Amino acid sequence: MTDLANGKKDEVIEDKPKAEEHSQSPDRAVTLEELKLAWDEFAEQRKTQVGEYHILRQEFEFNNDVVTVRLSNAVEEPLLQAIRTPLTEFLRERLSNKRLNVISIVKEVQSQKIAYTNKEKFDHLAEKNPILKELKDRLGLDTDF
Repeated sequence: MTDLANGKKDEVIEDKPKAEEHSQSPDRAVTLEELKLAWDEFAEQRKTQVGEYHILRQEFEFNNDVVTVRLSNAVEEPLLQAIRTPLTEFLRERLSNKRLNVISIVKEVQSQKIAYTNKEKFDHLAEKNPILKELKDRLGLDTDF
């Protein structure tokens, strides 16, 4: 304490931040081609896990050190969560970029209503072509026969 009051500094404390600065190298810029090669290498390591391998073989987007994987349904989300940490660590180490991150987005699947009855089929066609409804009314036709 008296050393601090007299203006003396602890040399060990000064050396510690300098050592940390040298251990942290700047992140390297990553190209899409490099990322694809590293991604495929990781995917090949997971080839025995069919679900994980399927997710890793899907197309992904890469922008600003963020890899976005588009999942086709919510069932794939837990599979990606299980491999996200090892995948991210692998990519960061392989590509020398600690800012790389992997995220996922579930694609919206448009469900299509299937017309089973004659009325549902007619309504669907009339929606596409409204003149059919007028024709049905003029001719006095019935869709439920």
